[in-house]
Amino acid sequence: MFSKILIANRGEIAVRIIRACREMGIQTVAVFSEPDRDALHTQLADEAVCIGPAKSNDSYLNMQNIISAAVATKAQAIHPGFGFLAENRIFAAMCTECNIKFIGPDAKTIDMMGNKSNARELMIKAGVPVIPGSDGVVEDAAKAKEMAKKLGYPVMVKASAGGGGKGIRVVRKEEDLEAAYESAKSETKAAFGDDTMYMEKLVENARHIEIQILGDEFGNVIHLGERDCSLQRRNQKVLEEAPSPALNEDVRKAMGDAAVKAAKSVGYKSAGTIEFLYEKNGNFYFMEMNTRIQVEHPVTEMVTGIDIVKEQIRIAEGQEMTIKQSDVIIKGHAIECRINAENPDKNFAPSPGKIEYLLVPGGGLGVRIDSAVYAGYNILPYYDSMIAKVITYGNTRAEAIEKMRRCLYEFVIEGVDTNIEFQEKILTNEKYLAGIFDTSFIGNEIIK
Repeated sequence: MFSKILIANRGEIAVRIIRACREMGIQTVAVFSEPDRDALHTQLADEAVCIGPAKSNDSYLNMQNIISAAVATKAQAIHPGFGFLAENRIFAAMCTECNIKFIGPDAKTIDMMGNKSNARELMIKAGVPVIPGSDGVVEDAAKAKEMAKKLGYPVMVKASAGGGGKGIRVVRKEEDLEAAYESAKSETKAAFGDDTMYMEKLVENARHIEIQILGDEFGNVIHLGERDCSLQRRNQKVLEEAPSPALNEDVRKAMGDAAVKAAKSVGYKSAGTIEFLYEKNGNFYFMEMNTRIQVEHPVTEMVTGIDIVKEQIRIAEGQEMTIKQSDVIIKGHAIECRINAENPDKNFAPSPGKIEYLLVPGGGLGVRIDSAVYAGYNILPYYDSMIAKVITYGNTRAEAIEKMRRCLYEFVIEGVDTNIEFQEKILTNEKYLAGIFDTSFIGNEIIK
C-alpha cells in the first residue's frame, strides 16, 4: 500500500485525487507553480512543493523538478491526473527508473497507444473496427493528396500525437489540403513536439462515444459502460452524459466488448478510455485510446458507483481488481457540464481574472461539484480556463437534466465571464432534450 502520493497536476483534478487519497488514508504532496502558491490543491495536500515559475514548461511540465520533489518528500508514487505529463512516456519511464510508481500504464503502453497512427494499426491487428484511412504516417502534403484521392473527400488530417482538439483539420476539397496539412503539422509540433500526421475519412453526423476501461496486472480488463461526448466545440468537449441516449443494448454490448478487446491487445493496466465514432446505422469505429483518467470520468462514477481514481491507485499498488464485469451495473443517468472562464459572445475568448463573488449550486441528492476555485481566487491566464465541473444524477435522463438546469440557475460567478448561459442554451434545446444530437450539434443548433 502506498503511504504517500505526489500529484503532478493542478486545479480540480489535483483536488479530486487528493480527496480520494485522504479517504484511503494516503498522504499527499502537491506541486505548484509560483502563481499557484495559494491554489486549493496546495492547501488541501499534506505537503506542497514549488516546482517553478508560471509557464507550464518550467513547472508542471518540468519532469526533473517534479521527480526531485517526489524524491525529497519520499513519495512512493506519482499520479499525473490528465493533461500535462499524464500521457508522456518519457516521464513514466523516468518514474520507473527512480523507483517511483507512475499511476497509469507503463511507458511502452503509453508509447503504443499515445501515438494515434500507431494505435490505429494495432487496433486493425486486434480486429477492432477503425475508420477508413492511412495505414500509417502521411509524410508530406503530396502523400496527403494521394491518400485523400483514395479515401474521397471530405477527410481529416490528424496529428499522431494530438489531443484536446489540437492538430486536427477537416478538408473538404483538394485545394485546401496542403494549407490544412501544414497548419496542423505546425500546431502539433508546437503543442506536443511531434509533427507526424495521419489521415482518416471524415465520418459526419456521428456520435462521439467513449468506453471507460480498467485493467490490472493480472490480465483482468473490464469496462464501465459508455459516455456520450458528442457535444463539442472545435473538437473540445462541452457537455457529457452517461449512458448515451443513442445506443441500444446490442450496440452497447458490442462496443464494450470491442473496448475490452482493444485494451487486452496491448496488456493495458490502469484506467483508460477507448473512443469510438458511432453512426446512425449502427456502425462504430475506433478513434483513439486515452491512457489516463478523463475530465468526464465523474459521469461514469455516478452511474456505476465505482470510484475510478481509487481503482487506479489500487491497480498501481499491484492489487487484483475485485470488480468483475458482471458486477458492473449501469443505473440511472448522469450529465456533466464544464464551466469555463470564457466569453461565448466573443468567440469563447478566455476570461482570466479574480473571482469577486462565488455562489456554488446547493447540493442535494445526485449533485456533485468538482472544482478548485473559491471567492478571491485568480483564474490564471497560463493554464486551462476550467472553473468547475457540475455533475448531476437522476433515475432518468429527464431528471438529470432538470437537476442540471437548477444547478446552473443557482451558480453565480462574478469577476470573470463564464459559459453558464451557453450551457443553459444546450439544456433547453428541444433536439437535445429529445436526445437527437451528434458532433455537429453545437455548430448547427447553438452557435448560429
